[in-house]
Amino acid sequence: MSVTSRREFITLLGGAAVAWPLTARAQQGERMRRIGVLMPLGADDPEAKARVAAFREGLQQLGWIDGQNVQISIRYAGADIVRIRTHAAELVALIPDVILASGATVMTPLQQATHTVPIVFTQTPDPVGAGFVASLSQPGGNATGFTQFEFGISVKWLELLKEIAPRVTRAIALRDPTHPAGLGQLGAIQGVAPSFAVELSLVDVRHAPEIERAITALARQPNSGVIVLSSAASVFHRDLITRLAARHKLPAVYFARHFVIGGGLISYGPDTIDPHRRAAGYVDRILKGEKPADLPVQAPTKYELVINLKTAKALGLEVPPTLLARADEVIE
Repeated sequence: MSVTSRREFITLLGGAAVAWPLTARAQQGERMRRIGVLMPLGADDPEAKARVAAFREGLQQLGWIDGQNVQISIRYAGADIVRIRTHAAELVALIPDVILASGATVMTPLQQATHTVPIVFTQTPDPVGAGFVASLSQPGGNATGFTQFEFGISVKWLELLKEIAPRVTRAIALRDPTHPAGLGQLGAIQGVAPSFAVELSLVDVRHAPEIERAITALARQPNSGVIVLSSAASVFHRDLITRLAARHKLPAVYFARHFVIGGGLISYGPDTIDPHRRAAGYVDRILKGEKPADLPVQAPTKYELVINLKTAKALGLEVPPTLLARADEVIE
């Protein structure tokens, strides 16, 4: 090759380098980041899909695109504690940069599996009491995130049950005994039940036969109602619970909107989707070098009172106008 030809060849290479998109060169130089997601619901559950979609949307708005600069690995456990533990170990073994834990039910197995991988949790009522963080302002360990609610909200559920169905004198509280916050929710209700003239008993919701037997037995007693405490198991079994309540004409109060959308009577609680969108902001900050120990735990920003008038009519209940006026959403 002549000197002139070599000069032309070098010039051509230089021009090609300039023309090579900057983004392509940046992508080649940057490490693909990995995010794990552990969901205590089934992959086909609409609530699970909405949570994951909100999280993805939040990440995309911050420039994290699955398959381009980040790889998102999702595990759906379906409220099965054995599967939750298995999936927690699987995700930790992938050595992700951060894990999104959708709820207190999955937090315990994750923290048992790792004390070093950063974790951002959502739907977690009492992270300090559960030992997930040292304090809300200074988490101090490898986890931070978004609380679900304070236990005092449980009193509101009993109050709403009496307001929409004043004749109720006995109620069952459906709870998951393995849920870290179950005792706190239950204690708040038990403390005020006598003042509402309501006899309260407990029923586990881990398995469908337990739920069916309990609600069927309750239906044989007059003036009865149901309070569904917050847990992944109750969300997983929500179709069964709302169906049984409708079949046996039992008024029931729930902690989240998706129960009422599916035919439940009334719910009061924080938005369950918004925290997953907000969690993307903490994941972004951790991917950019901040530590969970320094990111304060945040409280809910949205609470919703939702009433299903169609269900109320089927139960023969007249919803007080004052209650309707307070509702954020009324389903007719």
